[in-house]
Amino acid sequence: MIWLRLRALFWERLSTAAGRRVIWIVVGLSACGTTLVETPFLLHLAGTSDWQRFAALVLGFGVMITSGVLLLLWRRRIAPTRACIAGLNTAYLANMALVLVVYAGASGRFSSRSGWFVAMVIVWPMILELVWTFAGIFRWRRW
Repeated sequence: MIWLRLRALFWERLSTAAGRRVIWIVVGLSACGTTLVETPFLLHLAGTSDWQRFAALVLGFGVMITSGVLLLLWRRRIAPTRACIAGLNTAYLANMALVLVVYAGASGRFSSRSGWFVAMVIVWPMILELVWTFAGIFRWRRW
């Protein structure tokens, strides 16, 4: 993800077809990994409250399904590199939602919960970028 962002900032040629294919494979693997991590929640084996289980499932699968459908439906109207970034953000956000929901109520000192705070700081720019990407699809163009 860092490589893609640096490449978008500093190189004129944003991405190659082979590079995008590799990124989409990584996105698919990340989505599969998130699905595997959420399977215990789906099967009531995670040991969390009903609210946490529901929130983790809705946010995790909801982010992946919504973004996947939007990317699939509007794939011709979005730049290939932008679609790759949206796919990466989707995969990370689905996993990050699980972390934020499960560890939100964790007790302990700040040092033992610092990962949750770091995740909370990281998730907002990713959400804003994903919303910005999809909002750009729906903008009216003046000819």
